[in-house]
Amino acid sequence: MRFLIVLLTIVCFVGCNEKKIIATDLTPFQRKKNAEFKDASKSPLKAKDLKNFEGLDFFPYDSTFLVQATLKRTPNTEWFQMKTTTDRLSKERVFGVINFELQGKSFQLNVYQGEELMQTEGFEQYLFLPFVDNTNGESTYPGGRYIDLNIPEGDTMEIDFNSAYNPYCAYDEKYSCPIVPMVNYLDLDVEAGVKAFVKDYK
Repeated sequence: MRFLIVLLTIVCFVGCNEKKIIATDLTPFQRKKNAEFKDASKSPLKAKDLKNFEGLDFFPYDSTFLVQATLKRTPNTEWFQMKTTTDRLSKERVFGVINFELQGKSFQLNVYQGEELMQTEGFEQYLFLPFVDNTNGESTYPGGRYIDLNIPEGDTMEIDFNSAYNPYCAYDEKYSCPIVPMVNYLDLDVEAGVKAFVKDYK
């Protein structure tokens, strides 16, 4: 009887107290990003940065930043020229609007589709989720971060902010990176994904 009481107490503690899961080991996404950055043929790093590069700085994986979102498709939206960090303009359209809850608050973000990528083999189903949040300019890149998505079959999407990464212009100003529209501002600290890049030399 005493054993049963202890067992039920343990079950209740585990089942009744859902807590966020923090992982200390590198995730597949993190390992893949590090491998890309270490590969001189793919890396956006400058040669002097690549020489000292050991790995990107990530927030620990946090399961609370993995959310289920509903997608409201917007098939009649017009194409527009999204500004970038250079003179280049990127032809985009709002593919849809996602709604989700995070840290007890409700949010919505625009998901974009690029005309050029639609016509690129392997990227026909690609969607682009740029966002800014309250960590920008402190622990994360000032210009915001991106998340890669694919067009879902239905109207629900899994959004993992642990997969948020910096645009290439965070590492080298020669790159042309889309500027995050302010409509995609999240009024909270998204402490997930890739942190700001800090050079190892002066």
